[in-house]
Amino acid sequence: MVDSNMTPQLKEVGTVFVPVTDQKRALEFYLEKLGFEKRSDFAYGEGMRWIEVAPPGSKIAIALVSPSEGESAVTSTTRCAFSTEDIEADYAKLRANGVDVDAEIGRKGTSRPGLLSTRITVNDPMPPQFSFRDPDGNRFLIVEPAHKGNEP
Repeated sequence: MVDSNMTPQLKEVGTVFVPVTDQKRALEFYLEKLGFEKRSDFAYGEGMRWIEVAPPGSKIAIALVSPSEGESAVTSTTRCAFSTEDIEADYAKLRANGVDVDAEIGRKGTSRPGLLSTRITVNDPMPPQFSFRDPDGNRFLIVEPAHKGNEP
């Protein structure tokens, strides 16, 4: 049995860190192309800038952080997933906004690249989903929840 006096009382995920090479460019992308809101934007430390953005109403924010400790901002690993109530409409809007999205929405009868490795192929992904990439190539997944009749 777990002793509740000895376990942390963590309640929710607060912020997802996304490394970007140009914070100004990234901020414009997330605000203008994705419709996110800016939650924080301030200087901290020695010449560092902290920026947080999020979809309106989201409890979880994305921090657009400069790469540190010699790490590259470029990665093809999926950073996080967003949910949508209308995947068709959001896919069309992102494409119209010039966002780099998958060639099609993944669903039964299609395939998509893996989340952690693009060398892997996921066949018949369910519920409907697709990835988009920010200007640095960071990948994000958009999923329409199964409650809309998308169960296998």
